[in-house]
Amino acid sequence: MALFFVLAWAANIVALAVADWLFSGVSIDGWGPLLIGAAVLAIANTIVKPILTLLTLPLVIITLGLFLFVINVAMLALAEWIAPDFSIDGFWTYIGATIVVWFVNYVL
Repeated sequence: MALFFVLAWAANIVALAVADWLFSGVSIDGWGPLLIGAAVLAIANTIVKPILTLLTLPLVIITLGLFLFVINVAMLALAEWIAPDFSIDGFWTYIGATIVVWFVNYVL
């Protein structure tokens, strides 16, 4: 379990760094906020996301899985809310950053 968390944390560090590099609306000021944001995102995706998915399963089924994207945006918003000096400005930046984080995690 610890190895899985370390790998998820490392993948999220890379994913958030790529999102920060790609989007001017994503601002991560230094290594500290990057590490904290990636840790929060890894914990949220490991613990909170499965619970939310189970609780919203009827909505996920009705939307043919598209509501899972909303849950992913919420996990990114949670990481932004908890980590200091980490901000995402704008709706479309959230959408783009979520897609980038998902893609980088998928590749890694």
